Amino acid sequence: MKTNLSTALILLSLFSYSAHASPSISGGFWMNHQYTQDNDVESDTLGTINSEALVFYADSKSEDMTWQFSAELRLGAGSFTNSANNSTGDSYTLHKAWISRVLSDDSHLVIGKSQVPFGWATGNFWPGDMFQAGYGDQMDVGIKWVNKSTLDLSLAFFHADDWGGSSTDTTDDNNHWGSSSTYRKVHTLVGDVQYPVNDQHRIGFSLQLGKLQDLSATRDPADSITGDHQAWVLYYVGKVTPKTTLKGEYISASRDIPEAYAATSGLTETIENSRVAIELNHDFSDWSVYIDVMMADPNTNGNAADAITAYAPGARYDYGPGWIYIEWLDQDGYIDQDGLISEGDFSALYTTIDYYF
Repeated sequence: MKTNLSTALILLSLFSYSAHASPSISGGFWMNHQYTQDNDVESDTLGTINSEALVFYADSKSEDMTWQFSAELRLGAGSFTNSANNSTGDSYTLHKAWISRVLSDDSHLVIGKSQVPFGWATGNFWPGDMFQAGYGDQMDVGIKWVNKSTLDLSLAFFHADDWGGSSTDTTDDNNHWGSSSTYRKVHTLVGDVQYPVNDQHRIGFSLQLGKLQDLSATRDPADSITGDHQAWVLYYVGKVTPKTTLKGEYISASRDIPEAYAATSGLTETIENSRVAIELNHDFSDWSVYIDVMMADPNTNGNAADAITAYAPGARYDYGPGWIYIEWLDQDGYIDQDGLISEGDFSALYTTIDYYF
């Protein structure tokens, strides 16, 4: 614990130093109230106030700089990280940390932990990515080339989904790529292209192909990369009206589980499924109202689960230095760390407030 605390203090010192090196330093915190339906304890206690986090940001001063950077450090139980599967072994993490070299007016090269260019991420705060599950707000470690012109193009190679030799933590979109004791995602090639139909509507296609590294106790250390994964998404983002945004996507995903882990876990080696997601958002005054609706269909041999659905309506209020969120999540299934679909009802109300300085 002392080692983890010392590391956190060092990270804070680095952020403090960056305040002198660059004027673009900021921070914030958030906390959440959760009331889970059909939960006897939360019915008795009127819910739980949890998931607190302190956040620090360091960013480049200007877009005119040849070398740019961006980093986000999160500390606390609400950091959207998993201490059992991240590189720190605790509830703090670098959500992102990248350095960018501007190549031209239209393109730049990014090195570090950055956004994986794959489809779109949901706009809600707490219900999360639901059935995007591993393909939403992904933050992986590698190198990425981005070009924005007539066609927006991104090409990337991600060495792994987090820092360190066994972490499987992608922060916001975690718990869907194995674990530090099973396997992790490595050596992933990603391509994304967006075509602007006009100023209001864009269509895109993303593809990712990569390997899975076996971290299980029965693996052969000399031949640990024995699995692979692949996925593609066709998506749309557009303005229905000047204040109404519509998103839609279809994801097809599969993974071949590493051999040693598959043999000891009783899982079928190939896991496949497809997902459909729709998001509608409308802004008015200082408010935004939105809803995410998703469906996932198991295509895995031997999986007896039916297609599952989820929806998350919500509202966000901009009170000045931050936002207040009121969101509901209802789903009749989930997608686990192996990408396997299972059935199970869950409903909860979330009320979140954040503040930025």
